[in-house]
Amino acid sequence: MISRGWVLRRWLQPRSISQVSVLAHSVVALTPPEVGRNTLRVAPCLLCGHHQPLFLHVSSTLHKKRKGRDEKKAVMLNPKSLKKEKAAVVSIWKNMTVQELADALGKDLDTVFEIFIYVENSDPYDSPTAVIDNLKVIQDAVKRAGLRFKIDNPEDKKEKVKENKDVFRRPPPKESDLIPRPPVVTIMGHVDHGKTTLLDALRHSAIVDTEFGGITQHIGAFSVKLDSGEEVTFLDTPGHAAFKAMRARGATVTDVVVLVVAADDGVMEQTKESIQHALEANGNSGMSNVLVLLSSIPIVVAINKIDKPEADIPRTREMLLHNGLQLEEDGGEVQAVPVSALKGQNLNLLVEAIVTQAELLNLKADPRGLVEAVVVESKLDPGRGKVATCVIERGTLRKGAVLVAGTAWCKVRNMFNDAGKSVKAAPPATPVQVIGWRELPSAGDLILEVESERQATEVVHWRNHEFKLEKQEEEQAAIQDKLNEHLRVYKAHYSLNLLHRFKRRRREPRKKENIELDTGPRVSVVLKGDVDGTVEAILNVLDTYHSEECQLDIISYGVGTVSPNDVTMASSFNGSIYTFNTQVPPDVRKMAIAEGVTIKENNVIYHLVEDLKKELSENLPFKEVEEVLGEANVIEEFVITEGKKKVPVAGWMLSSMRHLKSEVATINRGNECGLKFTDESLRFEPGDTLVCYKINKVQQVTDWDPGF
Repeated sequence: MISRGWVLRRWLQPRSISQVSVLAHSVVALTPPEVGRNTLRVAPCLLCGHHQPLFLHVSSTLHKKRKGRDEKKAVMLNPKSLKKEKAAVVSIWKNMTVQELADALGKDLDTVFEIFIYVENSDPYDSPTAVIDNLKVIQDAVKRAGLRFKIDNPEDKKEKVKENKDVFRRPPPKESDLIPRPPVVTIMGHVDHGKTTLLDALRHSAIVDTEFGGITQHIGAFSVKLDSGEEVTFLDTPGHAAFKAMRARGATVTDVVVLVVAADDGVMEQTKESIQHALEANGNSGMSNVLVLLSSIPIVVAINKIDKPEADIPRTREMLLHNGLQLEEDGGEVQAVPVSALKGQNLNLLVEAIVTQAELLNLKADPRGLVEAVVVESKLDPGRGKVATCVIERGTLRKGAVLVAGTAWCKVRNMFNDAGKSVKAAPPATPVQVIGWRELPSAGDLILEVESERQATEVVHWRNHEFKLEKQEEEQAAIQDKLNEHLRVYKAHYSLNLLHRFKRRRREPRKKENIELDTGPRVSVVLKGDVDGTVEAILNVLDTYHSEECQLDIISYGVGTVSPNDVTMASSFNGSIYTFNTQVPPDVRKMAIAEGVTIKENNVIYHLVEDLKKELSENLPFKEVEEVLGEANVIEEFVITEGKKKVPVAGWMLSSMRHLKSEVATINRGNECGLKFTDESLRFEPGDTLVCYKINKVQQVTDWDPGF
């Protein structure tokens, strides 16, 4: 039996005096065990003496329940079981529907609508397809459901990425929407056959004086008003082999090709290529007869330099016929006009031929709607930023238009004509320079106008995404090819033989796992050019270099001035910087000198290639070359006696030389002599030729032939 005093001490200690008074009215003397554990007793209060009835259970009131062994063990083994579990996390996003919210919560629609009763501003969302544009409503609903949330992208994001965001040309316009437009004429031909001089004469300007070395380095687009009143857009393409791709792009955007052929040289290599570009422009690859010309780009031949004494017009006509161009004089449909661009001879006849050909084509275009154009050239201008020269094909380009070209886009800030004057509008067949590009487009890219900057960014994002996928597929294919090759070699060399279950003992030294390739001499180059097309052309030239003796490594290339990053890149690879018609800032030049990086500046592609060939040659290993010092014919072998030895005499690698019986140091030409070798086993026969030579180590010269 528990004493009354113990009960009071146990309950009075942690409580105040007022609480003790209340407890005292409820505490009574405990009954003996024989009466019962729970018995109604009337006993005086310990403090006031009043009798109070009370049911008292000793075990539940006075004793703390103890945990059993199993319970203690469970707590010890899993202490985290006493912690409160965190609520699950669901993904939400703005503009999700009520049904999507129910799916995210894992509840039915009725439960979600009941939750909305306690969520403010949820009244408008009363159907499963209702879009919840208030993100706070979604967050409160998740909290009311006893869950946590995280902001995420829509679940159907992957499906949206698959949606094609690209833009394409518009359908062909109606005939009623078309109006006449000027022709786009491309001048093509071999280098130094007078293309730019001819264009200079047609527009009464001095373009050729601005070209470095008299060579057109990139495509020039000019709008020319002829003396006849006709307006023509001319594209002057480079004639050098390095600009093959640029000439091809010139053929695809043109209506008429003026093929310039020098009367003294005739048809040259680039002339043949220009003919093929014109014939293949409409998909007529490999066909070069007169019938093809009816469906391909018309060609007008300008036989230039007829003022030179070496001019041979009949020979030039015959060469053109052999290359697939049947002239009118030979019963064909190709006009050929003998001219002298330098003297201005017969230029009016050439203009008449161009205008007549353009009239036969009945050239028209749609000046309304979204613009379609072609990038002729692009460059980084120090004063105006990224500039692209474009020829409008459809629509009218104005300031503020948003354009997409390849993976580049722009909002047109300004436009300039070929004279550098600002223009407000550019109708079809007009060449203009456009500024406002975020990135430089590539020459030959198709330009399409879009509705907004947002659409432009979506298109560029889509195209970059597709480009990455294509690149990943190519890389995956390359990896798979290497894996297949590895497996083929592995199976061939290490497949188990059924008759031999044990691995064969390796008898040769184990090869190194990491084999260092291309340990020979290497020339590393950073290339910077003025315009995109020129850089591409130079890269095409460098692609023709193939040599195992010295590697050519293009570590970086781009458009614009030389930057500190270019110097750092060249320094890291112990390379040089080659520039083409671009500037080197003074601070960058000082940095290059400090880093020991050589910057080689050029304005003519010939000079750039020559400098590179010189550097490649300097890095080639020395070559051993035999230099012949003299020759002698063996008339007869004779044996001389030296002491007790018989020694044959005739001659080379001599230890002594005899004239008659006397030993001499030199023998004049035409005299007979005897030569004794240190190797006494050598024997000679009449008629043998003895050659005296020495080995010289000379510097090699690269055999790289870029085509000019």
